[in-house]
Order: sequence, then structure tokens, then C-alpha cells
Amino acid sequence: MKPYSRKASVLWLGTRQRGKGAISTPSAVLKRAPYASGSEIKRKGTNPPELIAAAHAGSFSMTLANELGQAGYSPRQIDTTATVTMEDIAAGWTMTQIHLDVIATVPKVAQCDFIDAALRAKANCPISRSLNANISMRAKLSPRGATARLLAHPTSGRPESSIVQKNGVKRKRAKN
Repeated sequence: MKPYSRKASVLWLGTRQRGKGAISTPSAVLKRAPYASGSEIKRKGTNPPELIAAAHAGSFSMTLANELGQAGYSPRQIDTTATVTMEDIAAGWTMTQIHLDVIATVPKVAQCDFIDAALRAKANCPISRSLNANISMRAKLSPRGATARLLAHPTSGRPESSIVQKNGVKRKRAKN
């Protein structure tokens, strides 16, 4: 596949603490969307950590779909929420943690095959590879007859399986 580029533009006015801006993309999905400091939650609009979280959740979901497809499975639904943690450390505001919560409906997949695909997706996701943050993940297969949801899934309750890793591989398989 040929290399490609994508753009986004931001017009920023003022200081980091009191400034504001507008972000736009050539696709017009974002067209002068209000943009502010990540810690400024009073304002309407988006911020860099939120945009990173959205990009990471989207990229990971597509990568997981690809990994499952290459393993011979056809996922029905992949619901991913990325949570970005920002901390003010000595070097300045830094993205220190990203947690991926994944619930997928995949007919006929064994739990161990799903976990292996999720681990490969986390390692191969273009956004995961580009970030210098600790990335953790909880991956869960939803019940076979689950209906599609358009809203964010709840993150409470005990997962069927959970995974936490940075560079090494740590697995915790669910009991069947």
C-alpha cells in the first residue's frame, strides 16, 4: 500500500491557559470546531487528549477487526473506549496512561483466539505504536446474542478477561 498523509489545522488565539482555538480538517468532519486546553472543561468543544482518545479508539477497533479477519473470524461489533490520563510532571503536561476498554461480539471465536487477536491489535495499532505512554487494555467478548449499542458501554463489573501490558506480554485468561 502506498504511503499517505492526512491534515488538520488549528487556529489558536491567546495563551495555553486562557486561549481558545478552532480545529478544521479537509474532510470537513471538523470545521472550525471549538478547541481548548485539555484541562479547561467549562468550554464547549474538544481538546488534544480527547482527540487522541478518539483516534486511538478508532484505530485500535479497525486493527482488531483486521486481526480477527486474518484469523478467520467476522466480528459483528467492536466497542472501544480509550481513556487518556494527562499528568503535570516535571517536563510539563504529559500523556502518561491510555486505557482501552474493548467489548466485542465475534461469532464462533474462542476466548483465547480473541485475546490473542486483541494483544496483536494493541501491538500493531498505528496509534498505539506512535504514543509514548503506558497503554493498558481490558478486552471482553460480549454474549453471543448481544444487541448492538450506539452509546458508550459501562466499564463497571468484572470482565471476562483482562490484559495489562506495556512492552511485554501479560495475559489473564477467563474461566469458561
